[in-house]
Amino acid sequence: MNLLAPLPLGPRTAPNRLMFGPHVTNLGRGRAPSERHVAYYARRAAGGAGVIVTEVASVHASDWPYERSPLASTCASGWAAIAAACRPHGPLVLAGIGHAGGQGTSAFSQAPLWAPSGVPEVNTREMPKVMEAEDVAAVVAGFGAAAEVAASAGLDGVEVNAGQFSLVRQFCSGLTNQRSDAYGSDRLLFAREVLAAVRAGLGPGRVLGLRVCADELAPWAGITPEAAVPLVTELASDADYVVVERGSIYSVAATRPDLHTEPGFNLDVTREIRAALAAVAVPVFAQGSIVDPAMAEAAIADGTADGVEMTRAQIADAELGRKLAAGRAADVRPCVLCNQTCQVRDNRNPIVTCIGDPRSGHETEDADPEAPSVREGQDVLVVGGGPAGLEAARVAAMRGHRVRVVESGARLGGRVRTAANAPSRSRLAHLADWLESQCRALGVKLEPGHTVAADEAAAHEGPVIACTGSRDRPPEYEIAADAHVMTADRFLADAPDPPATVAVWDPIGGPIGVALAEMLAGAATVSLIFPDQIPGQNLALSGDLAPANTRLQSAGVRLERRATLRRVTKEGAEIEDHFGAGTRLVPADLVIDAGHRLPDETLPGTRAGDAVAPRTIHEAVLDGRRAALALGEGA
Repeated sequence: MNLLAPLPLGPRTAPNRLMFGPHVTNLGRGRAPSERHVAYYARRAAGGAGVIVTEVASVHASDWPYERSPLASTCASGWAAIAAACRPHGPLVLAGIGHAGGQGTSAFSQAPLWAPSGVPEVNTREMPKVMEAEDVAAVVAGFGAAAEVAASAGLDGVEVNAGQFSLVRQFCSGLTNQRSDAYGSDRLLFAREVLAAVRAGLGPGRVLGLRVCADELAPWAGITPEAAVPLVTELASDADYVVVERGSIYSVAATRPDLHTEPGFNLDVTREIRAALAAVAVPVFAQGSIVDPAMAEAAIADGTADGVEMTRAQIADAELGRKLAAGRAADVRPCVLCNQTCQVRDNRNPIVTCIGDPRSGHETEDADPEAPSVREGQDVLVVGGGPAGLEAARVAAMRGHRVRVVESGARLGGRVRTAANAPSRSRLAHLADWLESQCRALGVKLEPGHTVAADEAAAHEGPVIACTGSRDRPPEYEIAADAHVMTADRFLADAPDPPATVAVWDPIGGPIGVALAEMLAGAATVSLIFPDQIPGQNLALSGDLAPANTRLQSAGVRLERRATLRRVTKEGAEIEDHFGAGTRLVPADLVIDAGHRLPDETLPGTRAGDAVAPRTIHEAVLDGRRAALALGEGA
């Protein structure tokens, strides 16, 4: 398998071509790597990663882009601990280093942002300070000092960030560099000085990687794929490898998009850059939502790239490399590219984790659910075959229990299957498929199409885990006798042909209401009714807010802002304006309610997932896992 072949990177050799790339984790203590970082990276090293690049550390105190962002000058002991923990497993471990420049924030430093020119940060509208000569020199020196710290800590090298959230990229781009001095006439000068300082700081025998933007998606002034080839060719002469990514101040989400974007979106430009670098033999890593090992293998086999970054895939399954090496590709837990819990660069400061593996990011607190533990297993009845029930069954079976799963529906998977009926969310079915297949392989008895009554559950001689999901919530609006209303769950499950006009009521501002509006817009006139100023407000947490709004506008969905649904009649939805503008009628032959649901509490036993409180897939899987772990050691 090409993906598992060794790869020389300058003076050192990676054991394989699988990269766990730099990303925000919020695992730090203060501005330094913590014991949580150590456990997080060590788990991926043990799982078979060939190259690990740590979370990007700021090289200068002027940069504090998010509250728990590392500062290189405070990272020595943390980096040393990470290197020591990973070293027995063989990967190359590099420190990510950078400076966010104008894409940072002054919220924590209470000092101005530094940037090449006076271009305001797009999201916060904050105007940065234009860097003076001494500021430029200080940051260049900071890069060199950061490299020295990484070398002294025993790391194999560093990776310089010239991609998203990067001052280096901002100097290279006409979007953000409007200077009239030498750094403006030669926009690559700053990058060359940074790379030279880093090389000197590293000393001999260590790796210098470069993460570079090859498409800012702003062709009027930014870096384009055509311009990226000579740019990367010039800078790569000072690097031992290159990672190709995309995105700029106007397209932050494009660097790490969710399941609406086809994986492998950077492969074409990666291929061009690798061809251009062939003469200087600088390896190139592909990046871009590549979570399928087959796609990664193909990219290497056909010459598109020398290695592949599969960061989210290894958040979802820390043992990805080891499973592939053992010929167990079918056992790899899929990443569904939802960004729901691994995208953590927001003001909540959540810890990085994964909907499919909630232990990710919590290695120091959560027990390994797959470790066999019981002396004598128990007969466990799991009622409900959604993500909570299947995860409970999987973990209980791995720990030595005898497990039976009873599901009232015809298929296993619960609301994950239902949500996956929306074309934009079809990837969610991959996780349900995986959970089902793992349960079957472990000998779990799976019984779809069987309803368990309360007396049957009470009579079971052994633990009962009730994962019965959720039920409809009584509407808080009036429904006329001749009105046509369906819940989002029922509509997605039944998949009826929509009538001519549809209104979607979305009081949550989450993915289901937006997905329904998008899905139906091609077949009906669709109105999306919501209480906020912006549709899909909670999509900001996964990075999909701006893209979702673009999709809704492009699809022609009519947006009914700042509204509460009061009554549904045959003519449509009567809504009330929050700002006192009265009520109005939104014409609709059908109103779809994408609102909250209530837990199904009909059965005895330990409840998990939506049967406790209807939430997301992540909480369902976590609840199911915890219920299985709580079964104890048996008799």
